Amino acid sequence: MTNQIVQGILLGGYYALIACGLSFMFSVMRIINLAHGSLAVLSAFALWLLASHLHVPPFLGLAIVLPLMAVIGWALQRFLLERSARGGALLPILTTFGLAIVIDNVLFEQFGADTRSLAPFIGSLSYDSWEWPGSIYVGKLAVIIFATAVVLLGGLQLFLTRTGLGRSIRATSEDPDTAGLVGVDARRANALAAAIAMVTVGLAGAFLGMRATFDPYAGATQLLFAFEAAVIGGAGSLWGTLVGGIVLALAQTLGAKVHPQGFLIGGHVAFLIVLFIRLYTSGLGLRGLLRFSTGKVS
Repeated sequence: MTNQIVQGILLGGYYALIACGLSFMFSVMRIINLAHGSLAVLSAFALWLLASHLHVPPFLGLAIVLPLMAVIGWALQRFLLERSARGGALLPILTTFGLAIVIDNVLFEQFGADTRSLAPFIGSLSYDSWEWPGSIYVGKLAVIIFATAVVLLGGLQLFLTRTGLGRSIRATSEDPDTAGLVGVDARRANALAAAIAMVTVGLAGAFLGMRATFDPYAGATQLLFAFEAAVIGGAGSLWGTLVGGIVLALAQTLGAKVHPQGFLIGGHVAFLIVLFIRLYTSGLGLRGLLRFSTGKVS
């Protein structure tokens, strides 16, 4: 049981990493990016191309891919999300859904349905481990991913609270009109936030490729894990994202211990339990949820 808990906590670091950008964009721009998983897979394919064709190691390739992802995030906000947001809350969601379909199918057209992995390009790191007391083996890559998630979330928290740009982003998320009155450029703040979110997506895609296999349509599964972790931890909360990722991963690992098919089921059950608890504690309830779904909640 101890081994399952340790492995679940480490897996939670990956879920927190992939949920970080989703939660960050929602907290700042109130947008649920349904292309989140597909963009992570796009970064994984970019690193795979650099490694397989140009012999650039994945960790070195991040120096190329992460700035590229930042540019994609900036362009995505300036030319798609910003304009679609003028049409209401639903249009940006539909826009990112369409973007996900485009990315998935372009990747499929270019690379086919075969699965790829970055594991062959990182040597023994993909399978090396440390032995802890009690015959517990902890993967080195899993520890690196968990540490990266903690450092990234902590760095973002410090950025938002201790820097002028971070405070501008927070002010824009609270009230863009009032922030504009005190000299904050809301467009610039949102574009910067989208660029930062895409950098986290690029990191998540890199570790996805290192720890597992991926294919052009793997984005939907990653989006699901990211969404569940973000909701469990409280959408918009950075440290809550880490807690949500750990809770989701523990539910999955313990579910797999109960039944071979319980890995995904355990995570979904944990997500639904937390979701309904949040609905009831917020005073929404089932009746309110039905009213919300029909658009009758003010």
